[in-house]
Amino acid sequence: MSNLAKKYKEEIVKSLQKELGTKNVMAVPALSRIVVSMGLKDALTDRKNLERGSLVLTHITGQKAKITKAKKSIATFKLRIGDEVGAMVTLHGKRMYDFFEKLVFVTLPRVRDFRGVERGSFDGKGNYTLGFSESIVFPEIDPGKIDKVQGVQTTIVTTAKDNAGGLALLEKLGMPFKKS
Repeated sequence: MSNLAKKYKEEIVKSLQKELGTKNVMAVPALSRIVVSMGLKDALTDRKNLERGSLVLTHITGQKAKITKAKKSIATFKLRIGDEVGAMVTLHGKRMYDFFEKLVFVTLPRVRDFRGVERGSFDGKGNYTLGFSESIVFPEIDPGKIDKVQGVQTTIVTTAKDNAGGLALLEKLGMPFKKS
């Protein structure tokens, strides 16, 4: 069990239960999964770009990336249903907590001019999405070996019912939000 998971079970659950006023311990928000994805703009013309993006996600998360396919046809982009356009990894359990810990305490402080993450990036159901314009902010990526700089999106899925519960959970877990 990771340090963050242990801290969540021993300390954070009790303080969240008091803060949110929930009577049932099982109703306290928790991390459900973390989805790390990458849309690859030149995937249709250059097959190697898809492989490179998949390899980058594998290095970042420590888990093999899954290739994603287009769900709609868009004529202006010459895109058809079923074309491979990106890669994604879904993390659960120990890997999820380890990735969250690395994201909050290692990766975010490496971002240039970092003053905290936005509070408004919740989806209304307590899930938080964070985007990076470059994958080289992650410590596993060697900038000298990257040919094309690609963006990475991270979605933190929680069991919270609303944004307030998700915000309270992520604050307790150490997410550095901007001071309002």
